[in-house]
Amino acid sequence: MKKSLLFLIPFSLFLYGCGGTKVPPERPIEEYYREAHRQLNRKNFRTAAEEFRNAESTHPASPWAADALIMSAYASYLNRDFADTIMTTDRFMRFHPGHRDVPYVLYLRGISYFRQVSDVRREPGMSILALNTFLQLVNRFPDTEYAENAGNKILILKNYIAGKTMYSARRDMARQNWPSAIDQLQSIVLNAQETQMTPEAMFRLTEAYTAIGLDEQARGFAEMLRLNFPDSVWTKKLK
Repeated sequence: MKKSLLFLIPFSLFLYGCGGTKVPPERPIEEYYREAHRQLNRKNFRTAAEEFRNAESTHPASPWAADALIMSAYASYLNRDFADTIMTTDRFMRFHPGHRDVPYVLYLRGISYFRQVSDVRREPGMSILALNTFLQLVNRFPDTEYAENAGNKILILKNYIAGKTMYSARRDMARQNWPSAIDQLQSIVLNAQETQMTPEAMFRLTEAYTAIGLDEQARGFAEMLRLNFPDSVWTKKLK
């Protein structure tokens, strides 16, 4: 189920009109909103994010304060300022943990991490942060409209993380660093069973245990591979 982030913004946030001009900081929150939406409509996302954030910071007790933070985070996301998006969603979660739009805010934070996931050899840890955020969303709010999309991202991330782990394990095997390779391969088998890397991890474990003379463990993983993935190319590689 693919939905744009714009579609997922709560409808109530769009009830306020556009137009208006800049006035001093003590202006009413309604005026901040009008100016922020005007900037958003003009695709001046950074300015819109600042206006929504100012609305919340100058009127923290307003019923609109929580919505202002959501809109600020959303505008920052549109501006591809993912660090600011994450910072704003963190503020929202601190001050509004029971708000009705927490599922959306978790999704917005997760997708901000997700958009920063990079090449498997240069991964800065964003994949773990994205995975944990989406898992929190799915576990806490399984029946929301964001859970299905988050579930799809979870599978992508688990495959990505398993791929990163496999890359490192192969490198350790080439260096004959067997303990490190075995630890990483076992983590794939234990924590990423549904990923594409699991058959290879089982095969590599048979190689690694054979290399250090633990034939019984090697045979155990070989049998596990045959039983669970009889048609895998890695099963066919077994001797």
